[in-house]
Amino acid sequence: MAAEWSGERGAAIYRTRDPVKNLRIRVWLQRVTPTALFTRHILQPATHHGQSLIEMSTFDTLTSEDATSVYRQDDQEEVVVGWQEKLFSQFEFDLFKNEHACQSPLDHQYRNEILNLEETEERKNSRIFTYTDFDRYTSTEEHSHTVTTSTVETPSYLAERMAHVRRRRQERRITDGKIPRSRIITWEPTEEFVRNNHVLNTPLQTMYIMGDLGPYGKLGQRKDEYILCTIKVDNNGVLSIKPDFNGSKAAYRIETEGEKRDLWIYTINNASVEVQQDDQDREKNLFKDLYDRHKEYLKTLVGEEFETPPLGVLQLFVNGEVVSAQGYEYDNLYIHFFLELPDYWSSPSKQQLSGVTQTCSTKVLDRENVAYFSYPFNFEMTLRSEDQPEGSLPQWPVFYFGVHSCDFWQRYRIEGYGYISIPDSPGSYTMTCQTWRPVLPGTSAEMRRFFVGGSLELEDMTYVRTPSTFKGERLSRFGFRTETTGTVVIKFHCMQQCRAFMNSSMAKKRSQNILDHMGELTHQASLHSVLAAFGRAQHRMHEARENLSKDLLHTSAFLSSDAAASESTA
Repeated sequence: MAAEWSGERGAAIYRTRDPVKNLRIRVWLQRVTPTALFTRHILQPATHHGQSLIEMSTFDTLTSEDATSVYRQDDQEEVVVGWQEKLFSQFEFDLFKNEHACQSPLDHQYRNEILNLEETEERKNSRIFTYTDFDRYTSTEEHSHTVTTSTVETPSYLAERMAHVRRRRQERRITDGKIPRSRIITWEPTEEFVRNNHVLNTPLQTMYIMGDLGPYGKLGQRKDEYILCTIKVDNNGVLSIKPDFNGSKAAYRIETEGEKRDLWIYTINNASVEVQQDDQDREKNLFKDLYDRHKEYLKTLVGEEFETPPLGVLQLFVNGEVVSAQGYEYDNLYIHFFLELPDYWSSPSKQQLSGVTQTCSTKVLDRENVAYFSYPFNFEMTLRSEDQPEGSLPQWPVFYFGVHSCDFWQRYRIEGYGYISIPDSPGSYTMTCQTWRPVLPGTSAEMRRFFVGGSLELEDMTYVRTPSTFKGERLSRFGFRTETTGTVVIKFHCMQQCRAFMNSSMAKKRSQNILDHMGELTHQASLHSVLAAFGRAQHRMHEARENLSKDLLHTSAFLSSDAAASESTA
């Protein structure tokens, strides 16, 4: 059943929020006969002198109004079809009249409907009929292996697999509710298993609008059935129609096979009832009210006010990810990490400050063995300024980690240690840390590491930086031998929350770094102390000047009294 299409034969995609059951499509079908074209040519006078031949442009300029006024009434038909509305063909009328041909409950239902139509004589179609989503009909286009418009396309394995999937809705058949005996999860899938199951099966509802283009009086032949329109709708409200609605475009054409090779034209238009403006406004207000109610409901769950920490408290939130590790000697790596909180820092009681990643195999990338973990972690910490001594800067938390390996024989080895200080400014950071591991002189330790497994490990992982138990002034690592190993990539997403950040008037003057902010406070306190000391010095100088003036007055008075006494004696 080859068919030639004219006009835009591509599918059009629409998205709608309305129920698809409201869809109505008007289909107009008309046969174009040579006699009709000749009659039209005779009725219209020639515009040019000597014009006596029927031009092929007549087919292109033919409209539905012209065809209605020229052609026989038996060769044209117009039907309005609803979504999944069943219109029986002449072949189905003849088939389902025979009760022995009905095998399924759907066939018996169709038989009852056909008998009812014969009794009431309410059949509204003759040539135009439909195949719904429940019918056993599949178009050859559903099995097409091509996914592009190229004529030299070679279908891929996935395209061939997808071509055998008849994407119809899956919920129409009732199941018995039994659990399948096959395994739901395949822990070790083979490559062939992955290829066979990598098939997209989106449920679709499909409907075909067909045309019986056989000669008059000989309807009901399967070879004369042609697809006029294909409509598909998925659960997301996406509607696909092929070909698209005509609108102001020219009619589509189909040329049938056979000796006569009749030419048929047809149009497809949207006949759905348009929503009135009042109904649209009412629906818009209804959706707006629904969204407002949902917004209020979310407000009640979250709260109206954003939770702020108490005064003098800094909250630090860290969302991170152990991304990858590369450059290590052995495979099957995993990372053990923990967060050290310095003095005056605290965390919630339910907060876990340590963790272990999954064991990950490495793959070669740019001549390096790389293990991708993508292991997430998050920490929540609090710093109270009231607990901190005056004039001292706070220490920042440190992220310690150790890289380990485990082979097939359960031989564990330490591959390296490292640490990263949590960034003191909010933002996103991607950091790469170089690691090292302790070694012993000689070959015995390395041979034991190779054959038996196990190696030197640190009792306290904080020894990588400064041990938490160290209280002296100088830390000596003289004689401690290490070997540089691989690198670890870690991402940090830091957020800081403090009431000091809420002062909008001081936002421009305040640095994002909380350490800088605390340093400014320290400088301000030092400045106040200097000014106070300077004021006290000035006060003392003033007192000294007053005392000096009193002494001078007393001395002058004493000298004057002595002079008077000497004169009287003389």
